[in-house]
Amino acid sequence: MSAAGQDQFLCSICLDVFTDPVTTPCGHNFCNQCITEHWNSKNRCNCPVCKILFRTRPDLNVNALLSEMVAQFRHEAEHKASSSNSSSSSSSSSEQQAAKPGEVPCDVCTGTNVKALKSCLVCLVSYCQTHLEPHLTVSGLKKHQLMEPVENLEGRMCPKHQKPLELFCKSEQTCVCMMCTVSEHKTHKVVPLSEEFKIKKTELRMTEAEVQQMIHTRRVKVEEIRRWLKMSNAAAGREKAEGVEVFTALMQCVERDLNQMMKRMEEEEKAREKRAEGLIKDLEEEISELMKRSSEVEQLLHSEDHLHLLQGFSSLKAAPPTKDWTEVSVRPSSYEGTVVRAVAQLEETLSKEMKNLFDPELKRKQQFAVDVTLDPDSAHPCLILSDDGKQVSDGDVEKKLPDNPGRFSLYLYVLGKQSFSSGKFYFEVQVKGKTEWNLGVSKESITRKRNVTLSPAKGFWTMGLMNGKEYRVHENGSVLDLSLRFVPEKVGVFVDYEEGLVSFYDVDAAALIYSFTGFRFTGKLLPFFCPCFNDGGKNSPPLIICPVNQTN
Repeated sequence: MSAAGQDQFLCSICLDVFTDPVTTPCGHNFCNQCITEHWNSKNRCNCPVCKILFRTRPDLNVNALLSEMVAQFRHEAEHKASSSNSSSSSSSSSEQQAAKPGEVPCDVCTGTNVKALKSCLVCLVSYCQTHLEPHLTVSGLKKHQLMEPVENLEGRMCPKHQKPLELFCKSEQTCVCMMCTVSEHKTHKVVPLSEEFKIKKTELRMTEAEVQQMIHTRRVKVEEIRRWLKMSNAAAGREKAEGVEVFTALMQCVERDLNQMMKRMEEEEKAREKRAEGLIKDLEEEISELMKRSSEVEQLLHSEDHLHLLQGFSSLKAAPPTKDWTEVSVRPSSYEGTVVRAVAQLEETLSKEMKNLFDPELKRKQQFAVDVTLDPDSAHPCLILSDDGKQVSDGDVEKKLPDNPGRFSLYLYVLGKQSFSSGKFYFEVQVKGKTEWNLGVSKESITRKRNVTLSPAKGFWTMGLMNGKEYRVHENGSVLDLSLRFVPEKVGVFVDYEEGLVSFYDVDAAALIYSFTGFRFTGKLLPFFCPCFNDGGKNSPPLIICPVNQTN
């Protein structure tokens, strides 16, 4: 084999025949150990041949085709070395080289399928070492084109002219023979197969590099999804545990109030039964005395003894000692309203209990409080900002300000100076006395000169008040109306960048108002504020960024 032919089997690092050859994303081949040790000794991973730099150490794929070619090369080298020592031993060795599955057998040998050493494109026959000898010694046969042994030699011949396919038509992108160039491919651009081979080889290396990069990108995405899923599962676990805690406490409150109502009603019922039994007992005793008196009167009525009747009359005439029952009222008790009053009491209890339960949650969010100030370079010209950058309101009059790219020109919007691209952050805004407002966070890349909807699709995660009573958010292309039990005077905004979460809290009630969940943030997020129009003084109070008081 020529030196040029041997070079393709040499590692450019150790300059020896490949051992376990692997391919880099840029298409170059090295011994697995050589390239691994090379990268281990460097701070950065690059290709020793083309010097391309990889951001992360790429995965190395075993080059199966090159491994087979190297094995064949080693085998042929060993065979030639053996042949130089003894022609007889070479002949013996050749006879013992039976073709293995997948190897091309000699077409001339009979009996045992001996492995072919070369294939002739003129004879369309594959030859072992013994039967190849005439092509190496006979002058006429020396002109035949030999190549590495392949099967289906007929497929390498032009089906029309029965000549070897040794040229490539670039016009029609197909292999042709010499006769094709003077017939149907006469006007086409034709080049030798070796020339197009190099071009296609280069393209394949580029394709392989692209494929490897695509594989790498997708593996990174797989890891990203796995990390996201792990974070989501952890968050779900925390929420489940917190949900069990909250609902258990609420169910205990309901059960406790139910037991108290039942106990109170049972005590009242027992008291009524005891009073009724006492009245019945007194009445039955009086009835017994009266029946006794009635019997004595009846006996006296039947007496014919004048003296006896007159003597007994005076003692029986006097009324027996009895109670005046006309003032005693006995009515059935009414329980109407008992359940309603109990439910009202329960509602009050649950409200207090929920505040106690959610207070710790809000305090955990407040631990991520950040100092937010308004960015005057982003404020609409009608907005008035306080000197300390903590308050904003509508001034009704548009000021003459530089129309820089970051300034809102259509709506009364202003952003915070601070931006966030990771972690968690929290801030609070006073909205007391206002009839309309919007606040939350937005992407830094939002449009500031055109009409835009305050929705996540446009880079906004906000909530707001309309017409003094309608609390709304935009999500999934629609407007959602929020039903709030209390009117918030101070709103807390919490963001978890990695979890894709934006939550709004009623600070005074320590209650969650609404949460955007499951988003994948990219780029920077900034606090967002909109005080809305002054509305003739009805909406004049400013939005005020408040210091976070974690001791409440």
